[in-house]
Amino acid sequence: MSETTPITGVYLSATTDLDALYGDALRRAAKDVVLRHPDEIDRPEDVRFAICWEPGEGAFAPYRNLGLAMSVAAGVDALLSHPGLPETVAVARVRDPHQAELMAGFAVHEVLHHERGFEEMARNAAQARWSPIRMRAPAAVQVAVLGHGTMGRAVVRGLRAMGFAVRVACRSMPELQLDGVSYLTGPGAVTSAAEGADHLVNVLPLTAETENVLNGALFDRLAPGASLVQIGRGEHLVETDLEAALDNGQLKGATLDVFREEPLPATHRFWRDARLRLTPHVASDSLPEVVAAQVIETARALRDGRPMAYAVDRSRGY
Repeated sequence: MSETTPITGVYLSATTDLDALYGDALRRAAKDVVLRHPDEIDRPEDVRFAICWEPGEGAFAPYRNLGLAMSVAAGVDALLSHPGLPETVAVARVRDPHQAELMAGFAVHEVLHHERGFEEMARNAAQARWSPIRMRAPAAVQVAVLGHGTMGRAVVRGLRAMGFAVRVACRSMPELQLDGVSYLTGPGAVTSAAEGADHLVNVLPLTAETENVLNGALFDRLAPGASLVQIGRGEHLVETDLEAALDNGQLKGATLDVFREEPLPATHRFWRDARLRLTPHVASDSLPEVVAAQVIETARALRDGRPMAYAVDRSRGY
């Protein structure tokens, strides 16, 4: 088709006004890629693609010629498990390098928060108590990172920049390896990475194999008094096992940015647990101009019958 042939897409989200976030950037960047809200679509059969964030149960039903569903975030588990999305529809996701840098900054900040005892110092300051915290050399601190995709690689780089010793569980051995990082692959990689670690950072994708991976058996592998930084998916964490590990002292604290139910209900017991640092799924975010550029590139590839660079492998789940 001609490069100027329009292709029509639809915003699909039950929770977020995607046009308010990305519409201006999309309209500035292209005239031939047109996105509308569902209530602005007069001819559903003309819709070829959707950009998505938490689409509703029946969101895809009107669009029989849909060829692509693209997540505006790095995770695609909600799309791959969506009961209304046909298996014939390609799935893609945004890959924002700035998002990975934001994620790395969050992870490093939280590891430092736990390692340097900032929570205890804040309590001391509130009581006007001068009580220095003992420190360890960063190289003597073992951090385990679960996952080595775009986000995981950035987290590993950030932790190494701070001088920490890092072990990372990854699906396959990376071609480029950082000094001071141990790369572990295979069925036991997650368990081996966690062995004796002082801090555990989770950035795994959600798949059938990784669901409930943050459980009591894994926590028992960590060094006593370790910390958890959970920035993967809410379904990775067995919540009762986390509480048990905190109660018995195996974990001294945890940072949770993702949850099984979001927003986290006001009645959830986590809100009242002083051992937890809770953030509202803000470890990173995609920049509008990056989302716009990748949506436009992927929509044009769909229109022109070319390979889509940001497509995911359904069999792997990412």
